[in-house]
Amino acid sequence: MDAFYASVEQRDDVSLRGKPVAVGRDMPRSVVATASYEARKYGVHSAMPVQTAKKLCKDLIIVEPDFEKYKAVSAAIRQIFLKYTDIIEPISLDEAFLDVTDNKIGEQLAVNIAKRIKEEIFYETFLTASAGVSYNKFLAKIASDWKKPNGLKTIHPSQAIAFIDNLKVEKMWGVGPKTLEKMHALGITTGKQLREKSLFELTRHFGKAGKIFYDYARGIDNSAVESNWVRKSVSCEHTLERDISDTTSMIIELYNVVLDLTKRIEKADFKGKRLTLKIKYYDFTVQTRSLTQDRILNTKDRILPLAKELIKKIPYTQKSVRLIGLGVSQQEQEVIEEPYIF
Repeated sequence: MDAFYASVEQRDDVSLRGKPVAVGRDMPRSVVATASYEARKYGVHSAMPVQTAKKLCKDLIIVEPDFEKYKAVSAAIRQIFLKYTDIIEPISLDEAFLDVTDNKIGEQLAVNIAKRIKEEIFYETFLTASAGVSYNKFLAKIASDWKKPNGLKTIHPSQAIAFIDNLKVEKMWGVGPKTLEKMHALGITTGKQLREKSLFELTRHFGKAGKIFYDYARGIDNSAVESNWVRKSVSCEHTLERDISDTTSMIIELYNVVLDLTKRIEKADFKGKRLTLKIKYYDFTVQTRSLTQDRILNTKDRILPLAKELIKKIPYTQKSVRLIGLGVSQQEQEVIEEPYIF
């Protein structure tokens, strides 16, 4: 979906149409959830601090998010998908993979299905969507972002290598700021330069992700569209109203994060045994610590003592903290760290 939350708000409030809108909370430490395309012209984007966004765009309108409304629209869009295939992998409220190899309408060309889905979404919701069509998830995802808004891009197998050759590596899944910095240090800025690196060299610098990057550079992604999606983690983060560095404040904030986390775990009926703590310092550097138990972590009484153990392992008295996050995951599944795979 195109600027999903912002587009829903503009659809429902005529006074917001054609104006720069950011969905978020107008508070000192809040971040932008989604920015309208009018706001993006000023450099406003998701995950940007709201205060920074307001400086970039003096006329920016901040709208409080309404996630129940967004979930309802998302559910309506999913019903449209189901007319064409049952093999659907939701990524978020506004994005999903569809495998239409064997589809319900007998259409041989996936691009024709994408066109019909886009038309139906607009007819049903008055919102635009962008679609990417290709022979694997990696390329379809990149294609979906290629011609936004209201775009449609197809990458045929015969075009894949030429397309990847000119692709900036930051467009690939898993290439966040730290990974991008490493790649640039190795002289890798494009897919072509990435393909010139050996598997040995990539795994030496990027670990297991090196094999993934090696395959991506060759247009290879054998991951299936997982219609029976299973939740692997539940996490919660709090951006603090002010930076803190004293033990008492840390424990109080940690307690509040634990309470929110246990509510999410209960709502999701999630069963995990691995707890991960994430700390973001005032300079936006991040540290994480994890531990694994032999019992389910689903209550305050079980999680809070372990969270206190983890906090002792992270230095914070000399370097103030701006964010605390906690997550519970399946035993071997890391959470709330920068993922290598989208």
